[in-house]
Amino acid sequence: MSAVSAQLNSPPTTPASTTDAMPTAEQHGIKEHSDGRFGYVPVQTRSDRFASVNVADFGPVTGREAVWKLSPVKKFTDLTAGVLDGSEYPVESSRVAGVSVAWVDRTDPRIGSAGAPEERASANAWSSFEKALAITISGEEAKEVTVTRAGLGSGARGAHTIIEAKPFSQAILILENTGAARLSENVEIILGESANLTVVSLQEWGDTAVHLTNHFATIGRDARLKHIVVSLGGSIVRVNPSVRLAGIGSDTELLGLYFADAGQHLEQQVFVNHVAPNSRSRVTYKGALQGQGARTVWIGDVLIGRDAAGTDSYEQNRNLVLTEGTRADSIPNLEIETGDIKGAGHASATGRFDDEQLFYLQSRGISEDEARRLVVRGFLSEIVQQIGSPLLEERLQAAIEAELTATKDN
Repeated sequence: MSAVSAQLNSPPTTPASTTDAMPTAEQHGIKEHSDGRFGYVPVQTRSDRFASVNVADFGPVTGREAVWKLSPVKKFTDLTAGVLDGSEYPVESSRVAGVSVAWVDRTDPRIGSAGAPEERASANAWSSFEKALAITISGEEAKEVTVTRAGLGSGARGAHTIIEAKPFSQAILILENTGAARLSENVEIILGESANLTVVSLQEWGDTAVHLTNHFATIGRDARLKHIVVSLGGSIVRVNPSVRLAGIGSDTELLGLYFADAGQHLEQQVFVNHVAPNSRSRVTYKGALQGQGARTVWIGDVLIGRDAAGTDSYEQNRNLVLTEGTRADSIPNLEIETGDIKGAGHASATGRFDDEQLFYLQSRGISEDEARRLVVRGFLSEIVQQIGSPLLEERLQAAIEAELTATKDN
């Protein structure tokens, strides 16, 4: 395991508030032995974390928990401890043959098939939602669909979404989030045999929005999931993808792009669980930070199980610091339970501009400001160019350019 943390002129983290109530014994790893005695049994692997769909099974969030220790938990206690509005909300979606978007009851058999909450905000959303938004994709022809949520309001809300790609189906699904929100949600992604699905989660929330979401995915035999997280807007945005490579020959590519401005907290905790043999995963997250108090967190966990022979896995995170007063935490973790693999590795780096790149561009007559913008655009474009939707790629390139223009103006 390795960890990289970079901080430039940022104040020390304020300890989170505590309460008299304590987390459950199970969460602390205290379990009953066969002879009736209780003892401390530490969690051995990432997949052994406590999970439950019932919020009452989780203790109050203090900020000392492993899953919350890098998050500003004081700023969203309404989502972890409060009552959430779980009613339906306005949704717009493009009409595409082979794609249905509908609200379904909590009794839908797909609910709970991809994963379960490992922390209180996720469990609070799971316990609160009245109906789930179900996006069902079928048909072997390639297709693209956009589902948009806008202006969910300032009240604390819980939500649940199901995305099912039927066997042999193909699609690019874009989930757009804009406007105001205080939202905790769970998204379940289910890929049938040989399905090929790209999911783009696009966070362009308003300046005050808080969004905590967990994406649980399970991938069937010979199926492929490309999962892309783009976080640009919002005050606090925390997107945690968890992917289970359950079928032989399953494949996943997890990509992330984030640009944190002054006072903004953008966080991603990624988990890839190789369960079946001959599965493949690639994780690449890249981010830029600018402005006083800009903060990013990336934690990447990869588990190669004892039955996952022939696994091919690699994860990396890169952060580019543009100004003083920012902080980027980057923690890659790799657990291997079998020696029969094709390869596995991880990498992490956080730093400023490459002086040699800037010098080269300036030596060709390009101004320093323009050279810096070209370097940042090139750095982040690696992610944008892999989305596969020309219109969205063009739009995101323009959004990155707008962020860089704001940097210059400030």
